Amino acid sequence: MRRTVLALVACLLLISPSFAQQNPADAPASREQIEEYMNLVRIHELMKIRVAASTDQLHQLIHGMVEKQPDAPQDLEARMDNMADDILKDYPIDEMLDAMIPVYQKHLTKGDVDSLIGFYSSPTRQKILKELPAITKEATEATTGAMQKLMARIMERIQEELDRMAKEGNTSPAKKTQQN
Repeated sequence: MRRTVLALVACLLLISPSFAQQNPADAPASREQIEEYMNLVRIHELMKIRVAASTDQLHQLIHGMVEKQPDAPQDLEARMDNMADDILKDYPIDEMLDAMIPVYQKHLTKGDVDSLIGFYSSPTRQKILKELPAITKEATEATTGAMQKLMARIMERIQEELDRMAKEGNTSPAKKTQQN
């Protein structure tokens, strides 16, 4: 009986390393792999385009807001545009991409990223990547009208809520100051 138990333990010891070994493709993706993938898909360039498009949309939103202010100074729109530009010029793209790497690592294995790198390295995908900045910019411009309508509805709802609060007596500090 003792020999049987020892033989069983010996077999388990010999077999257990094979259970413990992980398929290299199933290992977590490395930081370097994720960076290579991000470079292949030109994510840095795409984020710059997205920021530029967001800046354009923000300028249009500012224009719409200023138009609704009859007593606004003439240079208000230019000042607001400059403020928005100043804030967005330091958009932390590199910091954001760095923060995204662990998220990719959490969800993708080495094998997944190897496959993605292979796919994004193909000639067809490289053409798509080359054209993607223009596609993204043009698609953003094409959807600007829908975004403006959405933002207008949001602003309208905010104004309605502020009006409702004012009717209920929940005036803002600015209104209280004006009443004094």
